[in-house]
Amino acid sequence: MPLTHRKDLGLLALRLGAGGVLIAHGAQKLFGWFGGAGIEGTARGMEHMGFTPGRESAIAAGLGEAGGGALLALGLATPAAGAAAAGAMAGAAAVHAPAGFFAQGGGFEYPAFLGFVAACLGLSGPGCFSLDHLTRHRLDRPATVVMAFTLSAAAATVVLNRRAATLAAAAEASGPGPDADRQTA
Repeated sequence: MPLTHRKDLGLLALRLGAGGVLIAHGAQKLFGWFGGAGIEGTARGMEHMGFTPGRESAIAAGLGEAGGGALLALGLATPAAGAAAAGAMAGAAAVHAPAGFFAQGGGFEYPAFLGFVAACLGLSGPGCFSLDHLTRHRLDRPATVVMAFTLSAAAATVVLNRRAATLAAAAEASGPGPDADRQTA
């Protein structure tokens, strides 16, 4: 088997694996499948985590994960798929960041890795065993890569900045914590 086909098979396996995990992760949010909370439960969770409005945030996260994962698995519009999934995982990683890196302690290891893999697939392209290849890469051009990742990074930045402002306002409204006296002493 030629080396190029081995690389293409490796990209196919990686797309199917990462895409499948992302589809399942998004389906939990959108449909309540695989033990997920569905839209309403996810919306409440999103509000609690500082993502407002909760319902729209739940839909966006679910579509970024499930839709991005499905497109990655198919190898269709691979740059946009990878960028969308990576952007959704940036939000998840931000939620888990206060717990540190490792997933066993509730850290951001898992969403960061999923986002990293999705981004790498979006940047590398899907290989020849893909719908992008069958469509002569009409949705997988260099300009598409730049546009998809620029838009995803901008959207993630806006969402995460808005979340930070929401959390800061909530902390300010709840008043000073028990350590406030020690900080002024």
